[in-house]
Amino acid sequence: MRCDRRVVVTGLGLMAGPGNTAPELWQNLLAGKSGMAPITGFDASNFPVTFAAEVKNFDPLQFIEKKEARKMSRFIHFAIAATDEAMKHSGLKVTPENAERIGVHIGSGIGGFDIIEREHSNMLNGGPRKISPFFIPAAIVNLAAGQVSIRYGAKGPNQASATACTTSAHSIGDAYRVVERGDADVMIAGGSEAAITPMGVGGFAAMKALSTRNDDPEHACRPFDKDRDGFVVGEGAGILILEELEHAKARGATILAEIVGYGMSSDAYHMTGMAAEGEGCFRAMNNALKSADLSPDKIGYVNAHATSTPLGDALESAAMKALFGERALKGDMPVSSTKSMTGHLLGGAGGLEAGITVMALIHQTAPPTTNLDNQDPDCELHYVPNKPQKISTEYALSNSFGFGGTNGSLIFKRWTE
Repeated sequence: MRCDRRVVVTGLGLMAGPGNTAPELWQNLLAGKSGMAPITGFDASNFPVTFAAEVKNFDPLQFIEKKEARKMSRFIHFAIAATDEAMKHSGLKVTPENAERIGVHIGSGIGGFDIIEREHSNMLNGGPRKISPFFIPAAIVNLAAGQVSIRYGAKGPNQASATACTTSAHSIGDAYRVVERGDADVMIAGGSEAAITPMGVGGFAAMKALSTRNDDPEHACRPFDKDRDGFVVGEGAGILILEELEHAKARGATILAEIVGYGMSSDAYHMTGMAAEGEGCFRAMNNALKSADLSPDKIGYVNAHATSTPLGDALESAAMKALFGERALKGDMPVSSTKSMTGHLLGGAGGLEAGITVMALIHQTAPPTTNLDNQDPDCELHYVPNKPQKISTEYALSNSFGFGGTNGSLIFKRWTE
């Protein structure tokens, strides 16, 4: 197996509360626009948390025929829409000649909660005969990848990760390895999530994991802020087109960035909590640096996992401080959490934030961490508070950490000829 093939990003498809396309999302992130608002998808008035970061003004019928859309969960709709944008952005065409060399790796942390809840209600109200024959394929995690593969005729590897909030970082990292070792020339990779449902919001609220600032949704998500009180559920998708460098050049593709490092680790500690001092996070980032054969001083921007939870943000900060040292403390390596505007996309977060990290390299701009008005003394780094910051760097890192102690870090390089 070859492992010396270089892998580049040639297309992006991004959607979340602040924007339904990559350009719209990027502009709104730079403007500090929040995607958080009262929930409209169901009546949340009797829930302890009544707001989320919903995707707005989204019509799946712009991308999918009505008959087919009814057979899919909302997370599949998002995956198809984001893939549509990414494929158009890349200019890639799947043909009978290249189909077997193009694969898909799209994951979801939860999958079709909306369909599961709907069909469970149908069964309770009308018995098992009322369950839709499309229930299972509409809901299971791998059908985002499956439907994308079918839609485009991509006959290469067809995979799906389900590693909680690290899902789509793992999807991108594993797809990178597939291309690097020569099992495919192109991978459509990322993740999608649509868990703003009664059981989704209710379940996280029961864990006391969510912010309860029902009277002020736009300012509820406050990564690294002393007054943070939990995360905000978001939804959407992030899809990257990963392509072998020479293949991309041969077809005249516009190269956006190069993916050069991927690191994983396990905390092996607790089902939802992070290990002391963020040592699992540290190892994931360090493994990514080793993978890229880079020293820590080469990283000039980090898109943090930071979800706005009291313990998680502090432990990720501790891990970054331990790995990057004085540079991070002096502000030479800006860190930001765009979840302050998008909310937490759970299994879709890593794909969305990998795409945002690529855009930060393209535009040499770090998007802000909004609502950072009273920085927590236990979070000592420079977090780009409230306004974007110009940067000058070749390399940027994106972090994702998930329940079960599963961690993933990706490193991207600015593309220059």
